[in-house]
Amino acid sequence: MAEKKRVVVGMSGGVDSSVAAALLLRQGYEVIGVTLKMWPQDCTSIIEDKCCGPQAMADARNVAAKLGIPHYVIDETHDFTKIVIDYFTSEYQAGRTPNPCVLCNEKLKFGNLLQKALGLGASHIGTGHYARVERGNNGYVLRRSLHLRKDQSYFLFSLSQEQLSHILMPIGSISKEEVRTIAKDMDLRIHDKDESQDICFVPENDYASFLKSHLGQSEFHVGEIVHRDGRILGKHQGIELFTVGQRKGINVGSPTPLYVVEIEPETRRVIVGNDEELWHSAYRVERCSWGKDGEVVPGTSVMAKIRHSHEGAMAKLYPEGGGRVLVELEEPQRAITPGQASVFYSGDTILGGGWIMKGQPMSRSTLQHPFQTQASS
Repeated sequence: MAEKKRVVVGMSGGVDSSVAAALLLRQGYEVIGVTLKMWPQDCTSIIEDKCCGPQAMADARNVAAKLGIPHYVIDETHDFTKIVIDYFTSEYQAGRTPNPCVLCNEKLKFGNLLQKALGLGASHIGTGHYARVERGNNGYVLRRSLHLRKDQSYFLFSLSQEQLSHILMPIGSISKEEVRTIAKDMDLRIHDKDESQDICFVPENDYASFLKSHLGQSEFHVGEIVHRDGRILGKHQGIELFTVGQRKGINVGSPTPLYVVEIEPETRRVIVGNDEELWHSAYRVERCSWGKDGEVVPGTSVMAKIRHSHEGAMAKLYPEGGGRVLVELEEPQRAITPGQASVFYSGDTILGGGWIMKGQPMSRSTLQHPFQTQASS
């Protein structure tokens, strides 16, 4: 009789990871449940019911007992603080809007956890992500969930071929409703558990309060609110409290609505303007990661997402070297925000992605392709 393949499942205490563990057990794997403890001790009270909080850990333990699988807790507090939380705060201080979930997936859930799983003799790690990993002719591809409303592939764009080769995502082809039904049929108490829409360490999605508690008011970069035309309109309490596209919190008098159109950390200025100034036809991305086929050729057509909630827009990519890409959109998009991930799809397959660079995005009237300039010289 062939020995069962061992898989370590990251169990957050939610219905998705619980059903992932159950499905892998049904498929004949030897399943070990692991929960990552990632909250600092002084944050316990504010993340009680979050995916990495004490209640979530208890839920994961109860599900593991119900499934008859072992369950362990691994303390990742130090790395979570240094890799994720410190990144989160430093990005806001640099005038960018961070996306900590991408980094947490790459470095912790599919980084540290994978290495520990391999050390336990497991061939794979399993998760409750709504995405699909498939083996292609020359490597592994990451695809969107068949149910796009819950798709989480955006947050996984930076995973390497080595990481993808050890990942199982058993719920990537089913809907949330089906997942809940499976959990209910198995008499799992978490079948109707609410799901968090927020970043796990930011209670009530209140970024300002979290940053104030983590950094302290003295670390905020206070300065001026300046209109795009150069007029000084008022003062602000820190560039950390603003993001491109924001309207709420500007708190200066104006006959027309004002929005944050740029943040200048060097001058500590928050630049505001009208809504039309938020729409752009091109932007640049840095620190790109590519799938099995590597960097794309100039002019490749893709569907580009500029944030997770963005439906995506058709665009062409023009690599510029050094991990940078110029993205030219077919139609202007609103609030292209430095610090956010931009992910590129061909159909339902991720080709790659990177991080939106600082510097004002461009319109077609100001757009110049480096290779076009070279060709015409």
